[in-house]
Amino acid sequence: MVRKGIVTPIAVLLAAATVLTACSSKPTSTAAGSTSGAGSTTAAGASKITACMVTDTGGIDDRSFNAAAWAGMQAAQSDGKAVVSYVQSKSESDYAPNITALEGKGCKLIVTVGSLMATATSDAAKKDPNQDFAIIDGPGNGTNIKGLQFNVAQSSFLAGYLAAGTTTTGKIATFGGLKFDAVTSHMDGFWEGAQYYNQVKGTHVQVLGWDEKTQNGSFAGGFTDQAKGQQLTKNFIQQGADIIFQVAGGAGLGAAAAAAASNGKVSVIWVDSDGFITTPQYSSVFLTTVAKNVTGAVKDTVEQAAGGGTFSATDYLGTLANGGTGLSPYHDYASKVSATMQSELDQVSKDIISGKIKITSPGQPKVAQ
Repeated sequence: MVRKGIVTPIAVLLAAATVLTACSSKPTSTAAGSTSGAGSTTAAGASKITACMVTDTGGIDDRSFNAAAWAGMQAAQSDGKAVVSYVQSKSESDYAPNITALEGKGCKLIVTVGSLMATATSDAAKKDPNQDFAIIDGPGNGTNIKGLQFNVAQSSFLAGYLAAGTTTTGKIATFGGLKFDAVTSHMDGFWEGAQYYNQVKGTHVQVLGWDEKTQNGSFAGGFTDQAKGQQLTKNFIQQGADIIFQVAGGAGLGAAAAAAASNGKVSVIWVDSDGFITTPQYSSVFLTTVAKNVTGAVKDTVEQAAGGGTFSATDYLGTLANGGTGLSPYHDYASKVSATMQSELDQVSKDIISGKIKITSPGQPKVAQ
């Protein structure tokens, strides 16, 4: 069931994207020459460019933005615009050599995934001004790097409002993978959304795990340690939280596991790609997902690069207004989110878009136009 109002644009965009993401977890073949393990697919018939991707340490099957980005690459290939491949990073030290390896393969466009790759991408772009790059969750340079960024503070604000209006304990929580803007902007938005709910409703819902004013909170120390994510979630549950917003990629699977063990007492808000679809083993615990249309942004960027013209390094910013970010459908929770709450979220979304509600998160992306 797809709910009305704010989700309609993003839900339509993400429906196909998340199906592709789910199908992309097992590449059909392996490419030689990778420093950390690579995969590739080849469409029937020649395509216009070779487009290559470097994952971050979460890996190609993270059920999050690496998988979503790969789905976008595959979609461009299915359209006959590119032959695509990826190389996987096992540690941050792999970023630079992986980029160099793809340059050596003659990739027309190299897509790097995650703001942690910003330095390696920028350094490579400076060394070879003729090489085109795109980076997810990082800024472009106006010449040969296109930034694909998303104002997730907006959609996370909606998630915070929803969580504050849905909790039965009066306590909700959030934790991140690592402390940098692409993560903390989610946590800021969630915190602000809950404070706004308290303001308009006269309630006192507490947010555990993050304080926007001090910029201090809880982190898993990375994006792969499920045990750490599970322990953080158990700690929040012990403190009384019944809705957990994880911004920790694969580590967030630990939050889903802890929620599943609660026998329906605890729910999770997922991040990036609709968790109900990408992580079906935990589908029953997902209230919603703060989604980014990474798949669509990557697909469009690859196909634009294949268009035969000059590469456009104008940054892309996904917002509530253009459908680049938003909340996914409620799925199993659809009957538990009242029509009144849905109507309120619709109005809050409109007020964010109009500027009536001003989000103050310092981590909101700034793009070069």
